[in-house]
Amino acid sequence: MGIEVVTLADITGRIPVDTLTSAHRADFHTLILITAGEGHHEIDFVAHPCRPGTLLWVRPGQAHRFHLPGHLDGKVVLFTADFPSNLGSAEPRLTAPSWTPPKPDRTAISATIDQIATERSAPTHAMSVALLRHLLATLLLRINRLPTENVHRADSATAELFCRFQAELERSYAITRSAEHYAARLGYTVKHLTRACVAATGHPAKHLIDARVVLEAKRLLAYTDAPIADIGRRLGFTDPTNFGKFFTRHTNTFRQAQNLTP
Repeated sequence: MGIEVVTLADITGRIPVDTLTSAHRADFHTLILITAGEGHHEIDFVAHPCRPGTLLWVRPGQAHRFHLPGHLDGKVVLFTADFPSNLGSAEPRLTAPSWTPPKPDRTAISATIDQIATERSAPTHAMSVALLRHLLATLLLRINRLPTENVHRADSATAELFCRFQAELERSYAITRSAEHYAARLGYTVKHLTRACVAATGHPAKHLIDARVVLEAKRLLAYTDAPIADIGRRLGFTDPTNFGKFFTRHTNTFRQAQNLTP
């Protein structure tokens, strides 16, 4: 189907605690609206405080883990990347993993999730996939307009260039770490691309490229047992030593307490 609505209690009741509390990642989106309890949820190695009203969005490929499963409950929407309707220029931004929506927005988001759950639970012959797609699009657009802390604002042209850069980075981070490559692919100078990145995030293009490689390295180190040399090769490093120096330089740590060998 491509979309499902469950509760956190459903998830914690189905999946072993050891699995939930270990770093893992999925190939689908997970939206969580916390309705009860207090705690935190870790997304890409950053702990996000959770309390009633907190909204979390775990994207495909992100590493995440639960802390103290069972201490929180909430509404959960699971959906594949190709399920939402095409939103065109209104495509939701991909910067924020968590929000605390104002009460009117929270009420509207909760009601939309309930509508999705009702339609999804209808008998197969009565269920409308088109309606589910539109309800999900409504939910994503509501989230898209939520205020986000610590997010830089850029004009539309700059924001569009930055979004194109993000897409190209996702395709090529394991192939090249050259800012010149990305600028050329997008048809701009490095200076122009860097200005767009700084306007959107506060960081230059090269910083974002290296950060994406480091993030993927952390994900692989956390949720796989792959040897370090193999991980380095997957990320474009032909020499494990160079990968080790790169990782250490950017994180000041290397496979902390994991005791895995190349």
